[in-house]
Formats: sequence, structure tokens, C-alpha cells
Amino acid sequence: MSLAFLVTTLIAVATPGTGVLYTLSAGLAHGRKASVIAAFGCTLGIVPHVLATVTGLAALLHASALAFQVVKYLGVAYLVYLAWMTLRDKSELVVDTAAGPASARRIVVSAVLINLLNPKLTIFFVAFLPQFASGFQEMVTLSGVFMALTFAVFAVYGVFAASMRDRVLARPRVLVWLRRFFAASFAALGVKLALT
Repeated sequence: MSLAFLVTTLIAVATPGTGVLYTLSAGLAHGRKASVIAAFGCTLGIVPHVLATVTGLAALLHASALAFQVVKYLGVAYLVYLAWMTLRDKSELVVDTAAGPASARRIVVSAVLINLLNPKLTIFFVAFLPQFASGFQEMVTLSGVFMALTFAVFAVYGVFAASMRDRVLARPRVLVWLRRFFAASFAALGVKLALT
């Protein structure tokens, strides 16, 4: 495993995108446990991309403009949906102690969908991974490293957000602006994806 692979992977994983935003949102809204669950869900959402890459389906998807556009616009639609739900649901960043913790299943499903419908991951695995992997076993190993780094980095982001939670929740105006920020970020990522 080369240093170039590790550095490039770390940069790709640490650069804020939809998964990071979702993990930050989960940490702020529901605490440390939810942020780690969100990081796990985002990592789990990489598995279909890995399977598609190692079986050659990703190259087929990349070669078929129609298939790629379908995945791309499903991703755009989901990001717009997340933006709308973040703005609409006032409880998203408000703690209701009577309601109990957020459902782990709901967090994981949303996180998996975020990465499952992210064609940038497919492009990453199709264009980047083959440069460093000469065979099936090496491709699986490097994909595992990518996933491990994704989980570690996202968990750090989420735990940091959860540690800031009490300070943020004590200021209602900050909550309103955070909700708007997350909604605008999801929408902007959707627009960027649509125009890519």
C-alpha cells in the first residue's frame, strides 16, 4: 500500500461532502452515539460501490451514460429531499428528552442512502482505485482501507459536533442558522451534482 494512496484517500474522505454533513447533523441533533452510528451508516453505504467496482459493474455504469444519469439524478433528488426535510422538521436540531434517542435504524438507512446514491464514489472507485490495485485481492484490501478511513474520519467529525452540542443547543438562534446551513449545504451539493 503506497503513501500516495493513503494521503489521497485521506484527503478525499476528510473533504466535507454529504456524508460529513449528515454525520455532523446527527452529532448535533442526537449526540455522540448517533454521530458514530451515522459514520457507520455512511461507511456501510460504500459497500455497494466496492462490490460494483470489484465485479466490474462500476465500469459498466461509468460506460453507460443513461445508467450513470439515473444514479446521479436519484442522488440529486435525495439531497434535495434532505434539504427540504432539514428545513421543514423543526425537531431535527432540537433535543426533546421525552422523545428518547433517534432510531439507529433510521440514521443508518439515511446514511447508507446518502452514499449509495453518490455517483462521485463510483467515479472515485473506477478512476482512482485501479491505479493502485493490480488484482482482485488488492482492490478489496484498498477498499477496506478506504472504508476504515471513512469511518474514522466521519466519527471524529461527528464526535466533535456532539461535543459542541450543549453550547449550540443553548442558543436557539444558532439552531435556526445551523438548520438553514445544513439545508443549504445539502441543496448546494445537489445542484453541484446535477451540474457535474
